[in-house]
Amino acid sequence: MSKDRLVFAPSTKQYEKSQLLRENLDPNPIVQFNKWYQNAIASGESLPESVTLSTASLPSGRVSARVVLFKELDLRGFIVFSNWHTSKKNADIRSNPQAALTFFWKSLEQQVRIEGHTEFISQDESLEYFRTRPRESRIGAHASPQSQPVLSRQALDDKVGLARQKFEGVEDIPLPEGWGGLRIVPTEIEFWQGRANRVHDRFTYKRENEDSEWAIERLAP
Repeated sequence: MSKDRLVFAPSTKQYEKSQLLRENLDPNPIVQFNKWYQNAIASGESLPESVTLSTASLPSGRVSARVVLFKELDLRGFIVFSNWHTSKKNADIRSNPQAALTFFWKSLEQQVRIEGHTEFISQDESLEYFRTRPRESRIGAHASPQSQPVLSRQALDDKVGLARQKFEGVEDIPLPEGWGGLRIVPTEIEFWQGRANRVHDRFTYKRENEDSEWAIERLAP
């Protein structure tokens, strides 16, 4: 073993909880995703809505990823909410509208990978969701210059304090500038079910564009 190696973690874990058969797949991957997602919720999976959002900046091609919370699903795609004014992901999306999502539900030994183009939802739709957030979360969205340097924790807490004062007595806190929903409209969705000996079940749905039919293929693990 190399003396420079800091971690060596061989795994003997076997994935044996389930299997994925072609005949059990829904023709529409969004419907299929919803089935799996509801199962993840019912299973007691911790934070089943947590998802890795990956973006890439052009022209450098530099990739960045972060865990966010998936909030809405419609027949067009997957919606997450965030700051799209100062964040790194905003800069990435502005230069390159392609993005990917990765869900992993450990208790079910399942993974879903989603690739597609992005679009911002309307301000009215964003405000509808924003109003459902806890009050302190709405205030924090106004106070935080997301992804920008701050001098200290105290400086950040001071910003939050000023926002609390600004909205004292205000029930309907307005939508912050640049805050809202982003929809990932998929062109590819892959479903992965862990199987014994790493011979996993993988099926991918692909289409050329939103007007195309979905084609389903089994992939080698």
